[in-house]
Amino acid sequence: MTELGNRLKEAREAKGMSLDDLQEATKIQKRYLIGIEEGNYDMMPGKFYVRAFIKQYCEAVGLPAEEIFDQYKNDVPSIANEELPAKLSRVQSRKTVPSGNSKAMELFPKILAGIFILGAAVLIYILIAKNFNASDDKAKEETPDEKVAYEERKDSPLTNDKKDEKSGNKEETTEQQESPAKKAKPEKPKKEQELASVSSSGKNSTYKLKNAEKFTLKVSSTGATWVNIKNGSGKSFFQNTLKENQSQEIDFTNEKEAVIIIGNAADTEVFVNGQKLEYAISPTQTVTQNITIQFAKAK
Repeated sequence: MTELGNRLKEAREAKGMSLDDLQEATKIQKRYLIGIEEGNYDMMPGKFYVRAFIKQYCEAVGLPAEEIFDQYKNDVPSIANEELPAKLSRVQSRKTVPSGNSKAMELFPKILAGIFILGAAVLIYILIAKNFNASDDKAKEETPDEKVAYEERKDSPLTNDKKDEKSGNKEETTEQQESPAKKAKPEKPKKEQELASVSSSGKNSTYKLKNAEKFTLKVSSTGATWVNIKNGSGKSFFQNTLKENQSQEIDFTNEKEAVIIIGNAADTEVFVNGQKLEYAISPTQTVTQNITIQFAKAK
């Protein structure tokens, strides 16, 4: 048993917690908790999980995790970038199309285009023939006297006066319709949401959310990661391990600040009002990250 294991076990027993109680509080399997106390890390799924499990153990028994890591750094395995859980490829290979079907698929657009052109030509021919026949019938029905009478009525003074009155009314109506439109003031375009990095140092980075009326935070896991989501006053809204494809969404609209402590940044995605946050610190360089997002409602 290592010095770190003895320290953790003493803290657990001082709180009056059994291994079963600790398993219920941390959701870590009992055999892994025994392995931590005995210093048997070979049974763990990976070095990253050793650190994550020890951190959860410390928080459950009331020990400061960062101080424990600094004090017993020789007892805790270090994490190398190449030991991070590998992401499974999400790109699926396309099925090969049989050669016989590919030829049929190549000919299908040509056949469809030919049918469309033929149908259009038939439709145009029918419309032209119908209009031509209608014009002939109308010309036969009209007599010369009727044509003269029609032209006289069309050019009569009364007809022209009525046209002038109608055109005058149209102009007045147009002016009346345009006047309210001229008086209306154009609306100011809304500014787009802006999520910008303010500062970054070590494993700490700060962002500022601007031009937003709400602040919805979503943390998703693409592998397995431990996260702790708090507000600016230190109140924790969620603290646990997210398994693959699990996520946690919290409304911070009434808060001025959100703090996300991430145990495995390489397998963690952060979204703010649906916009994906781009890490200011590369997850391949720093696995554990502390992210602060400042927020002020748009006026």
